Amino acid sequence: MACVDFKELQEKLSTQFRPWQRSFQFWARAADIYAGYKVFQVRVSFEKDVEKAEVMWERHHEHAADKLYSMCYDMGGFFLKVAQVVGKPDLAPAAWVRKLVTLCDQAPKTPSNVVRLLLEKELGKSIEEMFERFEWDPIGSASIAQVHRARLKGDKKDVVVKVQHPGVQDLMMTDLRNLQALALCLQKTDLKFDLFSVCKEMEKQIGYEFDFTREALAMDRIRNFLSENNKKMLVKVPRVIRDVVTRRVLVMEYIDGIPILNLKDEIMKRGINPDGKIAVAAKQNILKSLSLAYGQMILKSGFFHADPHPGNIIICKGSQVALLDYGQVKELPNSLRLGYANLILAIADNDHIKASEGLRELGINTLSLCDNEKEELFKLAQVMFDTKLPPGVKMLQPYAEDATLKKVAVQAFPEELFSVLRTVHLLRGLSVGLGLNYSCAEEWRPIAEEALYHSGRLKDENLKSRNRRRRRFLRRSSGWRK
Repeated sequence: MACVDFKELQEKLSTQFRPWQRSFQFWARAADIYAGYKVFQVRVSFEKDVEKAEVMWERHHEHAADKLYSMCYDMGGFFLKVAQVVGKPDLAPAAWVRKLVTLCDQAPKTPSNVVRLLLEKELGKSIEEMFERFEWDPIGSASIAQVHRARLKGDKKDVVVKVQHPGVQDLMMTDLRNLQALALCLQKTDLKFDLFSVCKEMEKQIGYEFDFTREALAMDRIRNFLSENNKKMLVKVPRVIRDVVTRRVLVMEYIDGIPILNLKDEIMKRGINPDGKIAVAAKQNILKSLSLAYGQMILKSGFFHADPHPGNIIICKGSQVALLDYGQVKELPNSLRLGYANLILAIADNDHIKASEGLRELGINTLSLCDNEKEELFKLAQVMFDTKLPPGVKMLQPYAEDATLKKVAVQAFPEELFSVLRTVHLLRGLSVGLGLNYSCAEEWRPIAEEALYHSGRLKDENLKSRNRRRRRFLRRSSGWRK
């Protein structure tokens, strides 16, 4: 008995100290990476040859990428989500992207005996009673849950069973609090952006992900919305199997396809030139379907899937896109939805004055650190809320000397807009990864106009005038560039 009590005490102490151990591990590694960059900035400043300096930066990015990869891989959990956000082709250094993009589905797997216990406890039946077939080796494991392919008793089609990792919620909340503290440090020193508000919104959004009943309702709502607003579904949304959903288990239809990250390999496997006309047309259709679906969700409904990273996108037959994982969804208040529609029109129209007014309407408070304030505010609006990269630019570098964030400080950023910001940036990352450069503002212009018209903020005569201007614009530009 004493032995049992000692083991229980040992387990309790281990559980209590785990957050402290995890926090120490995070700060030790984060400080090492940060200090490495600060020391290197001083060292590289003595190199006057631009080309040599670029080579030095690339080597340092590779060195830092190894450290960041090790931290995210070893710690898992929330840091796999950090890797998804940071490892985008339009934002992070190329060396980081090459490393971090491989972390999408590398979360530790929950053992099959634990999965069995959790499923039987949640659903109240044995696996054999519920399923005709159950594949114990998961087809994917992410930070919060893992997914198994199976077939329900009496059914002819396969399903996907999503099972939450036990005990993951407490660890992720610890990680988020550490990240909030780091955000406060960074925004006071290196990056003039309200990162703390962004982290607070992440905390709220990720908290929702642990309730799979909420995810099932979100999936149904978005599926119905896209079906009602389009003759042909822009993107496939899995159908929820209603009788087998709990807070920690979600069963949905299985959709066959290939991950978007494997698209280039699949095109080459079929003997098609990945840079040829057929491949480019397919990639344009994929990106256009995704972009229009998001434009409708954000601007027309205000309720949208807020996690379009590559691991959640698969390509089905005929280049149709399927969008998976509805743990992160967001509902914008009407004021923000319509304010964003207004900003989209300002960006699409290249209207600097309306763009700066639109930023203020959304509650984005800025402090100008330059003379050409209106021009830099417009660039800020583009950088934050449009997917198009400036001519000749292959990726955005927020830390560069001539970066907009060095000229305009973002002092306050509404938490609720972070999901829009993140979604636009992930769409931009996908477009860069596919070798395309397009403007979601130009693509979403008609949807924004419709939203403002139905709200009474855009009158008939203004809409007709805008439509004439848009037709002239479309005659001059194809809108999509390789």
